[in-house]
Amino acid sequence: MIKSELVARIAEMNPHLYQRDVENIVNAILDGIADALARGDRVELRGFGAFSVKARPARLGRNPRTGEHVPVDGKVVPFFKTGKEMRVRLNKDEAEGAIA
Repeated sequence: MIKSELVARIAEMNPHLYQRDVENIVNAILDGIADALARGDRVELRGFGAFSVKARPARLGRNPRTGEHVPVDGKVVPFFKTGKEMRVRLNKDEAEGAIA
């Protein structure tokens, strides 16, 4: 699902809201998460999961074309860990199939 599909689905579920308002709300939420991660904060959405950042150290990489070793700078990357309720929901069908 892409952001425009998410906005359309939320607007469809809430006919009292204009689609442009739903889009502004979704953008505000995503911008808030991105801003918090940029500050190094952790964002936890109970039942859904937690967003955080992890530091990757500098390392020595390899150019696949030439085989030459090249330095790769350290960086910070986003990380998402699903919440327990999300994992249960995603694996519910699989568990029911195993029992049946």
